[in-house]
Amino acid sequence: MIFVVCGVSGAGKTTIGQLLAQALGVPFYDADDYHPAPNIKKMRNGIPLDDEDRRPWLERLSRKLPAWEQEGGAVLACSALKESYRGILGSQCGDCIQWIVLHAPEELLADRLESRKGHYFDPGLLRSQLDAFESPAYGWHLEKTSSPQKVVNDILMRMDGE
Repeated sequence: MIFVVCGVSGAGKTTIGQLLAQALGVPFYDADDYHPAPNIKKMRNGIPLDDEDRRPWLERLSRKLPAWEQEGGAVLACSALKESYRGILGSQCGDCIQWIVLHAPEELLADRLESRKGHYFDPGLLRSQLDAFESPAYGWHLEKTSSPQKVVNDILMRMDGE
């Protein structure tokens, strides 16, 4: 199984993804590590990515998912903001993905982004992500307002219930 932890920047995708991967004993991957240099440059300069910027990045990730599934599963942190992006991401192994959608109030997201160090994402881009985000009707939706460990425990309980 591939668990894709998605949501806007600052929602806690990396923190939750790392903790979940550790709990499950599977590798963790951060989609941000797969962005091509031009995308990173745009984000550093406060320029939102558009669909054309994201397509090659999402296609690259989609080709990795089947291999990760064959190797025993993985957790991927990826914004996957739009339904079309999730479609591209899952195009190679849609049945093997469990979507975990993180939500948080805008104020909390902005605070997290302002305090984050060493990341290329310009906090001023949060509004563009919130505007672009299409919350899926499927997947597990969690409010990321409690502790990261509580969120992961909630995910693990959902897994036990299925």
